[in-house]
Parts: sequence; C-alpha cells; structure tokens
Amino acid sequence: MKTNLLIFILLLPLTVTADVKPADIDAFISKTAQEYDLKPEAIRSIIDQAQHQQSIIDAMNKPAEKVLEWYQYRPIFITDKRINEGVDFWQEHADVLQQVSEKTEVPAHIIVAIIGVETFYGRIKGNHKVLDALYTLAFDYPKRSTFFTKELGHFMKLSADGHVSALEAKGSYAGAMGYGQFMPSSYRSYAVDYENDGVIDLLNNPHDAIASVANYIAKHGWQKDQPVVEKTSQPDKTIKLNQLKPHLIDDNGQSYTLIGMKTDEDTNEYWRGFHNFYVISRYNHSHMYVMAVYQLAEKIKAAHDAALSKQPQPEAKL
Repeated sequence: MKTNLLIFILLLPLTVTADVKPADIDAFISKTAQEYDLKPEAIRSIIDQAQHQQSIIDAMNKPAEKVLEWYQYRPIFITDKRINEGVDFWQEHADVLQQVSEKTEVPAHIIVAIIGVETFYGRIKGNHKVLDALYTLAFDYPKRSTFFTKELGHFMKLSADGHVSALEAKGSYAGAMGYGQFMPSSYRSYAVDYENDGVIDLLNNPHDAIASVANYIAKHGWQKDQPVVEKTSQPDKTIKLNQLKPHLIDDNGQSYTLIGMKTDEDTNEYWRGFHNFYVISRYNHSHMYVMAVYQLAEKIKAAHDAALSKQPQPEAKL
C-alpha cells in the first residue's frame, strides 16, 4: 500500500514556480534607471506590482503546433468578414489613411491589411497585462531573457513618458501592444503622434496606430508603386524556397525571392517576392504572413474601390 502511494506521489506533476531572482531585478532597476534617466524607486514601484504568469511561460514553451500549409493558413485571414470590415475601417478613417499614405508613400490598403491581420482592426489586441508578460519573460525565461529584459526597459520608459499605463496596458502574451501589435522597442522607435497631442497611444487611438504602421513600413524601405509579388511558373531547377530577402535575379535584372505555397495537399503555386515583399516581412518574418497581408490588401482595395464606384457622384457645376 505504501509503495503504491509513493508511486502515485512521484507521478504527480511537479508544481512549477517562478524562478525570479531578486538580484536580477535589482540589476535591471539600476541599469534601466541609468539608461533612461529614471528614478529607481519609480521603476521598483511598478516592478513590485508585476505578477509572474505561468501561462505566459506555457505559451512560449508549448510544443510547436502543426505547421500550417498555405491552403490551411489562408482561410484564417482571407475571409469575407475580414475584407468587409477592412473596407469599413478604411471608410471610417479615410482622411487619416489618405494623409498618412501621401506622406509615407505606403498604400492605404497595405496599412489596413496589416492592422486587419494583426488585430482584426483593433478587435483582438490581447488580454495579457503587458507588465506581467514582460516581467515573466525577462526574469523566468532564460533562452530569451536578454531580449525581453530590454523590452521591459523600453516599457518602463514608455510609461514614464506617459504613452502607456504600466499597470493597465494589455497586449499579447509576448508583450506586443495595440492595433498594430508593437513591441515596446518598436513603439519607441516607430510610433507616431498623429494628432500632435504629446501622447502616442497605439492601444486606443486608431489614428496614431495607422500613422505608426505606415511609418514602420516606410522606415524599412517601402518603394512607391513597386510590386510586392507576382505569380510565376514552377522553377526548372532546385532553388531554396521561402527565403525572405530577394537573392535571385530575373532576366530584367530585378532581384526577387521565390516563394512556394501549397494550394492543396498535392498542388503548389509559386510567386516571386520583390523588395516590398521583404519590407512587409520585417513586420513578421513569415512568408505566409506576408502573402496573407498582400492578398487581404488586394481584396480590400477591390471591395473599397467597388463601393466607391457605387456612391452617388456630385453633380457637375455648369
């Protein structure tokens, strides 16, 4: 009986506890205060309220799910609902999108599609407290601790500057925030105060978010009126597919990368991805993500243009 009980106890799952070392927190506070000219006690008052979340670690450590093929991935994002709501979002923010697009040379439909893929136009921004996510990953996720410790520092600075509430901001389990899912470092580097009110709010202000997504794409080298991708035939020689940076040269001397996509279990299609394809990939380093943004953008633009053509036109003045 005792043997069976011992075996039962040994088979019970181990309780997972936070491995957060006070010395690491002290070092973080000291370094962040010095780097960003912040008061150590102010940083500590925030850190003391952070909660370790085992669910964050579990999400990061979860075994890789089945890798989706394009024919499985595409229907997640290219839907009538996402297209129609993209048109609605465009129409609701038409003036801002036009002004931002003219300034950055990033097309409005690309901006709308990125926000559509990232958060369904702001509907799904994430429900994790950003402070808890970054704290947990900075101090209890060794393999990426350096990255998330830096992001937590950027988050402290964002809070000190009044752009986010350190105790209230919510986002993804990795700490990405707002309509465009910016990490704190990207928030500080690329976010734009569209209204010039002194506060850059990517969580609640769609105008700041639109301007910031466009700025991010522009700063990564968007080329006006240049293609993103074009369909092509199957390559006649073995070429490594899905490298994001253009590395092949076509007959016209144009650089491209070759993208292979499965349209069903037995069929492939091939695309040439040009410089602007690579630019979008700076947002998310997945060729399927870029294709989803591109195809959603094209669908939204077609539906938007069709809706405009049906609107009554003002009478010409005689």
